Amino acid sequence: MEDGPLRILCTEITPYRQLQARAQAELGFELSFIQRDFQTAQRIAATEPDSYDIYDQCFHNLDIVWHWRAVQAIDIERIDLWSKINGLTKYGRIGLTAAVAVGDAPVSRLYVQDDQSLSSMPTGKISMLPTAHNFDSFGINETASGIDVDADVHSWSELLNPRWFGRVAIVDEPAIGVFDIALAARSAGRIEFDDIGNMSVEEIDALIDFATELRDSGHLATFWRTTEEATGLMESGETWISSMWSPSVVALKSRQRTIRQAVPVEGYRAWHGGLCLARHLRGHRLDRAYAYLNWFISGWPGSILARQGYYMSVDGRVREFLDEDEWNYWYNGQPAARPLPDPSGRPAIREGAIRSGGPYWKRASHIALWNSTMDEHNYLVRRWNHFISRSHSLPQRRRMG
Repeated sequence: MEDGPLRILCTEITPYRQLQARAQAELGFELSFIQRDFQTAQRIAATEPDSYDIYDQCFHNLDIVWHWRAVQAIDIERIDLWSKINGLTKYGRIGLTAAVAVGDAPVSRLYVQDDQSLSSMPTGKISMLPTAHNFDSFGINETASGIDVDADVHSWSELLNPRWFGRVAIVDEPAIGVFDIALAARSAGRIEFDDIGNMSVEEIDALIDFATELRDSGHLATFWRTTEEATGLMESGETWISSMWSPSVVALKSRQRTIRQAVPVEGYRAWHGGLCLARHLRGHRLDRAYAYLNWFISGWPGSILARQGYYMSVDGRVREFLDEDEWNYWYNGQPAARPLPDPSGRPAIREGAIRSGGPYWKRASHIALWNSTMDEHNYLVRRWNHFISRSHSLPQRRRMG
């Protein structure tokens, strides 16, 4: 594979269709993107490490591939902009007044120690190069529901509100969707957790039993795995409230749907993406991989990610590739001074619109939980998959409203 394309195993977080041509032109070599859903990408990364060169995933999916030594440490001396990466990843918080949230905060597994363990203790090696990240909650179709989200929705417990009976969707990913339900259950006083980011077997059982009640009663309608599925469910009116990622919100707005993400008082469920080097990389091919890592955080790729609602770890460079109106909307939380485009250049954000949650620094300081792979992850996955398989076998339920 010395002369073949650099192979990048990724998820839909990476808008590679908008990135590939420019990346190849600027880097001078061919790229091949292998896009899979989160669970499939993680399985391939752990069990088939020779099938890719770069693993583009999230910090909460890192433990399994690191355990199997599927990826190798990254030398920060070879990362040109390492000093420009902001403190959210390096220190676990964006400013001195913000707390480090529970769950798999990226800093907790960022640095590679001499014994090859991962921790927050700075060294010259890192496990994953911090890249795109965001702060998620749930989205609501204001037009269909007649609800003013900013005025009337303030908590994760809204997912349990009877007014949404039969119109609720949750993402089908055990390290993500389960926490949407957990945050709702905790904020509603239905379940208490000693550590919501690292549940015990008994807490997992209680949570899945609670989710089963929601499903069997008809309150919880369906599940999705991709932003395309989530967008379609909301656009068709099948769901009115759902686990929601920013690309779906942007896509729906570009189709003239009035969708709003909630700003829960408890805080967001945050995630942080990154790039890993496959263990087999050596010599010229390793040099190319480092070139791609440096290119990805150089600024322009972050501007494409910004237009689908994501932030980049080297935000200062991103600003150079967004015009003032775009920067003010996406990062500063100011009203859009004009219609703004999505990553493909289509008008998406209406003039006068304000991003939910406000500026980046405010949103980054309001994290309740990081997406996590818990100690009992294997048990959770078994229970979650059984729960999901039973969900698909149930008949469609009558909806209210």
